[in-house]
Amino acid sequence: MTLDSEMVRLLEEDYKKAPITEQDRVMLDYVVQVTKDATRISSADHERLRAVGFDDQGILQITLIASWFNYINRVADALGVGRD
Repeated sequence: MTLDSEMVRLLEEDYKKAPITEQDRVMLDYVVQVTKDATRISSADHERLRAVGFDDQGILQITLIASWFNYINRVADALGVGRD
């Protein structure tokens, strides 16, 4: 988390160009793929996460959190939450 509004802006624009660690970038690449098409996740994706320091528990936590946010956002969208 950060209170740095410039960092938030950079992350929103393109996290790949933001000044983040390699570990954070690999994690975000994985989260984007989970969001776009989780069926395309392979053991190679998990190996990339391991290569930057995540263990199996960390990979599970990243997957669960990303999946939960995807789920809850779809529920909210389907129910019109936040729409006028």
